[in-house]
Amino acid sequence: MPPLTVRFINRAADLSQLDGRFGADGEGADDAEAGAPVRMGALSGLPGVGKTAMVSRWAQASRRQFPGGQLYVDFAPLRDQAGADVSEALGICLRDLGVRDEYLPATLEQRTALYRRQSADRRLLVVLDGVSRAAQVRPLVPKGPGSVVLVTSNGRLGELAAFDGAHLMQVEPLDTDSGVRLLADRCGNTVLADEVAARRLVDLCGGLPVALHVVAARLQMNQRLTLSVLADELADETRRLAGMSLRGEEHSVSAVLGLAYRDLSPDVARLYRLLGWLPVRLFDTATAAVAARLDITTAQPLLEALEEANLLDVRPDGRFRMHDLVRLHARERAAAEEPAAEQLAQLERVITRYLVLTALADRAVREDRLRVAELSGLLEGVTDPFRAADAPAPLDWLEAERSGILAVLREAARSGLHTLGWQLAEAFTVLFLHRRHLVDWKESLELGARAAAADGAPDAEARLRSLLSRPLMDLGEYERAREELDTAVACADIAGNTALSASVQEFYGRYWDRFDTARAIEAYRRSVSLNIEADLPRGVAIVTYFLGCAQDAQGDHERALETLRQAHRSLLNLPDGPDPRMAARALAAIGTVQEHLGDTALALRSLGEAAVTLHDLGASHYEARARARLADIIERSGGSRTVVRDHLQRAFAVYKAGGSPEAEALRERLEQLGSED
Repeated sequence: MPPLTVRFINRAADLSQLDGRFGADGEGADDAEAGAPVRMGALSGLPGVGKTAMVSRWAQASRRQFPGGQLYVDFAPLRDQAGADVSEALGICLRDLGVRDEYLPATLEQRTALYRRQSADRRLLVVLDGVSRAAQVRPLVPKGPGSVVLVTSNGRLGELAAFDGAHLMQVEPLDTDSGVRLLADRCGNTVLADEVAARRLVDLCGGLPVALHVVAARLQMNQRLTLSVLADELADETRRLAGMSLRGEEHSVSAVLGLAYRDLSPDVARLYRLLGWLPVRLFDTATAAVAARLDITTAQPLLEALEEANLLDVRPDGRFRMHDLVRLHARERAAAEEPAAEQLAQLERVITRYLVLTALADRAVREDRLRVAELSGLLEGVTDPFRAADAPAPLDWLEAERSGILAVLREAARSGLHTLGWQLAEAFTVLFLHRRHLVDWKESLELGARAAAADGAPDAEARLRSLLSRPLMDLGEYERAREELDTAVACADIAGNTALSASVQEFYGRYWDRFDTARAIEAYRRSVSLNIEADLPRGVAIVTYFLGCAQDAQGDHERALETLRQAHRSLLNLPDGPDPRMAARALAAIGTVQEHLGDTALALRSLGEAAVTLHDLGASHYEARARARLADIIERSGGSRTVVRDHLQRAFAVYKAGGSPEAEALRERLEQLGSED
């Protein structure tokens, strides 16, 4: 067995699993008796994840269990022997068992037979390191009762489990705490003095031991290099793999991953390279197929081959993910081996796929929403996945893909694909209208607005900048929101689109709601007129709702109640079907006005009904508002403190999840309620 040259730490659970399966006190404790089977374990995982070190550590601790000896074969240097690797591996084992070279048989069959005779009376541990296929293992299984064969491989070797009873173990990268302990063991007090930077380094290494050993060596070799400086260097993806090497490529993460890449067939290797260019971390089979210009039927077995090679992980939801360092290696190989124009062409295909799916999800939520992008040609003839019997809920799909769509938007901006960028940002905003992830919403609209400006599309710029005012105001950035709305008004005037101008005036009214109710009412009335001119009954109904809220804020409660009831009726009786979410918001506003008019019972009924409806519709932000108002009314009227707390806790959870500044005020209220109990 190869010696351990550094102190072995971590992997306690994995070592315990090896003990339980193969140790003297484990399942095979009585296997030394005649006729007992030889037990086999196959450990797989990423290149450089520490499989060899772990097996060496276990073998070192288990020497007494194998009085016949321990045999070790490294298949890496035998790979280029044109099919003779197994024969040479048998030669290595036979020599270790005392057979002199002149007595070694010439053929594989003869060597296999001699190996079985030589091992028949010995209890052996046989470690086969770096195996790439099951056929390499079978001739090297010893015959001695109680013997154990441990195989390490980058691939998963499921065939050994199916036909040879091998126990499969997946060796995962280290978690952050374990990675920090490894760095501390190598670098000492330096790590303890700056644990924040050490944790960053472990995360940038993806918990891969080979990468951690390389960065530890760099820190030891260069006393001027600090953990923080090295972490900043590796944070740049374009420099990360280069930073994980020592004096050339021979001792590097790229070289380790290159061994696994070399074993891939040409078709699988091409897909591997192209997946490195994907801007998303999680992707499905269809996205991979689009990236490589393949149909799904062709792409599926290639993805399975990458999964089998441990270069790709599959998640419970069926999506795939590459380890970050594997992804960077794939990107490195793509830059070296693919045509220069392919990356931009691939990105355009992938963005178009996300645009189509996001636009379909947007339309599945609400068909008659104002949209600037004309996508009918793009969507014509496309199968809508949200219309199928087992379709995912469109908002749930958008939620699951949220980080990926943001990554696609960023890449579109960097690559100058401006039209696709602003079209995707406009469609994507439907998620945030229902689920207020304010920081993500703000970024997506900023990217979209800049793309629209670069694309020379004033109508799109007006739409996206007016939408941008919403997360900005929710985040308390009022001056910036006003600037965006001023630009939106100018762009809408250039575009000459009545429906768009009506929408921008609505957003202007919502801004002035914060500062000048009279100006808000003026903007809302202008928006109502423009919506009537554009023949947009839904737009009229929505702005009427906001107008009623502004009238209530101005103190004109009777008129506000009449206006809100009109909006509520209109929203439930739109020509293209009711808008239950906006109708529920109008009902909540009616409840607020009813409380202002002194009818607490009606107010609680209206707000309670609205909160339930909004919850059922997944409109959590507006549900939170309704519950906060319910809590206010119940508390003022001397109602149950438990009910008040329940409403506030639900509202707090929603605001906190969305990053709203209002969460802090609710947290303080909840703490005050607790202290008064």
